Amino acid sequence: MRPDTAQMLRDIDAEIHYTRTLIGRDAFAPRVMAAMAEVQRHLFVPEGDRDQAYANGPLPIGWGQTISQPYIVALMTDLLACGPGDRVLEIGTGSGYQAAVLSRLVGQVYSLEIIPQLARAAAERLARLGYVNVNVRQGDGHHGWPEQAPFDGILVTAAARAIPPALVDQLRPGARLVIPVGQPYAHQDLLLLEKGLDGALSLTEVLGVAFVPLTGGGKAQATGSP
Repeated sequence: MRPDTAQMLRDIDAEIHYTRTLIGRDAFAPRVMAAMAEVQRHLFVPEGDRDQAYANGPLPIGWGQTISQPYIVALMTDLLACGPGDRVLEIGTGSGYQAAVLSRLVGQVYSLEIIPQLARAAAERLARLGYVNVNVRQGDGHHGWPEQAPFDGILVTAAARAIPPALVDQLRPGARLVIPVGQPYAHQDLLLLEKGLDGALSLTEVLGVAFVPLTGGGKAQATGSP
């Protein structure tokens, strides 16, 4: 293991300890931490920032977007609680890092990115690095990916003003949606929505967070090949 990867894992553990009363856990699942260790984070950040790739903080990736801090990536992945063979939808591909982490834990990842340049770059990067179970396309995340629904989990990496109804509809009964909700560049909460086997919904506020806003929300559907 790279020394900077080992330090990143220690930083995540320290953050878990600091926030344990808020997140309701003293550790993340070993398989989540193993995925965090396996994915080489420096390959998903701009070359000029690679010396900071494993620091426990977000980094800019262009077009006003960021790659989330490692602790938040691990937390959201742990909250999703998906298993091998599951099909997961990610809203907000960004550089592809979160999708790469999810790909080590589930069967298929479907990831939507609204910014065409980021969508193309992430798709090329993930393919080049061998993440063959990640499917990326450009589109508005508010609408989800109906052709591939229902999903065993949905993870949103940008802050919505409210939970998009289409994402709730595309969530399989018994599955989870992890999403930050709040005003742009103001107070936001990381929420865990669980859909019961009977379709009933329950919502838990996990942690105060700061994400870039989820853009889009118009009537146009996602474009590209399913």
